[in-house]
Amino acid sequence: MSVEDCARAVETGDPERFAATMAAPVPARGRLWPLYAANLEIARAPWAAKEPVVAEMRLQWWIDTIGGLAAGQERRGHAVTEALAPLLRADQALARLLAGLAEARRWDCWSDPFEDRAAFDAYLDATSGNLMWAAALCLGAPQAAEPAVRDFAFGAGLAQWLKAAPELEARGRVPFVDGRPETLKALAVEGRMRIARARLKGGSLPKDARVALWPGASADRLLALAAREPRRIAAGTLAVSDFHRRGALLWRAFTETF
Repeated sequence: MSVEDCARAVETGDPERFAATMAAPVPARGRLWPLYAANLEIARAPWAAKEPVVAEMRLQWWIDTIGGLAAGQERRGHAVTEALAPLLRADQALARLLAGLAEARRWDCWSDPFEDRAAFDAYLDATSGNLMWAAALCLGAPQAAEPAVRDFAFGAGLAQWLKAAPELEARGRVPFVDGRPETLKALAVEGRMRIARARLKGGSLPKDARVALWPGASADRLLALAAREPRRIAAGTLAVSDFHRRGALLWRAFTETF
C-alpha cells in the first residue's frame, strides 16, 4: 500500500513528475514513486519550520533515515520510508545520492546567497542531478550514462529554478549569484547547451531508463523562452503552455527518447 501512497503524494505535490511517471511503463512506476515521494519530502523539510536550525534538524532526520534504511533498519508507519527501504537496501548508490540531495537542501534553510557560481552549479547537480541519476539507475542505466544524465538534469533543474525564482525571493532567498537579465540569459543558453550535449551523448542510456529524464520534457522550451525574454524570470511569467507540456511528454513516450 505504501507505493500507492507515494504515488498519491507525488500527484498532489509534484504534478509534472507524476505526469511523466504515468506516461512510463507500469513496471517503472513502482520504482520511481518512492524516489519522487522521498524527494518531495526532503524538498519540503527546509520550509516546514521558520527557525533554520529546526529546518536543518528535519533534513538531518532524512539523512539519518536514508542511511539507516540502506543498512537494513526499518521505519514503520511512514509510507515513503516503507516503500523506499527495498530500493536502498538493493543499491547503496541510491542512498548516497538521496543523502547528498538532502545535504544540498541545507541551503534552503537559510537566507544566505550562494557563494559563487560554482556553489550554484553544485546545488543544482546535487538536487536535480542526484535525483535524475538515481531514477535512471533504478531503471537500469549503466555508469557510462551518468555524465549525459547529469547534463540533462542540470538543464531541467535550471528551468524549474528560473521558474521558481520569484517565489524563492518572496521567501527571503537569493536565487542567483548575479540576477541581471543578461546574466540569466547566458545561464539559460548554457542550460540548453547542456541538454543538447546530453541528447548527443545519450546513446548509452537504455530506452527503459530514458523514462527518468521525461520530467524535463519541457525544459528546453522553457529555457529558450528565458533566453529570449529573460525579464520574464523576475516577472514570474516564465511558463510554457499545458498543451506544449502534454505534447512534449506524449512525444517522448511515443518515440522513447528524451
